[in-house]
Amino acid sequence: TTGNTTSTIMFVILGFSHRPDMKAIFFVLFLCIYLITVLGNLVIILVINMDPVLHTPMYFFLRNLSFLEICYTSVTLPRLLVNLLSSDTSISFAGCAAQMYFFLFFGGTECCLLAAMAYDRYLAICSPLHYMDIMNKKVCMQLAASSWICGNLVALGHTTFIFSLPFCGSNVINHFFCEIQPVLMLVCGDTYWNELQIILAAALVILMPFLLIVVSYSLIISSILKIRSAVGRYKAFSTCFSHLTVVTLFYGTAVFIYTRPKSSYSLDVDKVLSLFYSVLTPILNPVIYSLRNREVRGALFKMRMKLFHPGS
Repeated sequence: TTGNTTSTIMFVILGFSHRPDMKAIFFVLFLCIYLITVLGNLVIILVINMDPVLHTPMYFFLRNLSFLEICYTSVTLPRLLVNLLSSDTSISFAGCAAQMYFFLFFGGTECCLLAAMAYDRYLAICSPLHYMDIMNKKVCMQLAASSWICGNLVALGHTTFIFSLPFCGSNVINHFFCEIQPVLMLVCGDTYWNELQIILAAALVILMPFLLIVVSYSLIISSILKIRSAVGRYKAFSTCFSHLTVVTLFYGTAVFIYTRPKSSYSLDVDKVLSLFYSVLTPILNPVIYSLRNREVRGALFKMRMKLFHPGS
């Protein structure tokens, strides 16, 4: 990029290039994480598809979540792996916009899907007699479709808005992918209103589903505390624990990163924090759900028996 206000046609992803001595270690680490994430979530999808016991609303949403995690990780990690092997870490203007769009698309969808899963758990625990009537196949499909549509609209709006702004000066993105904040720092002029709009949009997309989750779990906890049997309370809470863990991991860093003013940014810190919700949450999802869930463990055992002991 040359001149004061010429449009940027290429960006350079800085990534983890400040540690060239660690590139090989980073490559092996992120490759293992990516393979485990994809394989782990694929196994969850296959197990749910193969076992009729798991054909319930809760596992319908979990199957969506696992597919979403594969897509979400595939937006950033393959490109990061290529950049770790290459000296050329440039990305085109359109490529950067596409990466941001898909990252926001899958991230926004996950926010909404986690809220739908919280609503499902609320109905299962607080209205067990009407649960299957309310949470029928049509409603499940509508909630899942709404999550994907909301994620798409948010991503489209954010990406179109940011990449219609003028870029000048430096074209180096101090991150490992085209994330909103580091890209916004390359925009010409005062970006105060742009930041404000992004923070407000993030509040709507991130905090609104989060508020629904908080309300759902407040009602769930209230209902669980009314159960007289300790075994009954434990059983009711154990059905929510996995989802609650994923929500905490995903929202903890996402809220911190997306709802702050620019004055408090530290891109090196944000780069590390981004790894939590973009890399660690997807890899932990199958682990959390398989270790904490008796039905998933049972289905995994049955699938293993079919594969390795077909005659037994």
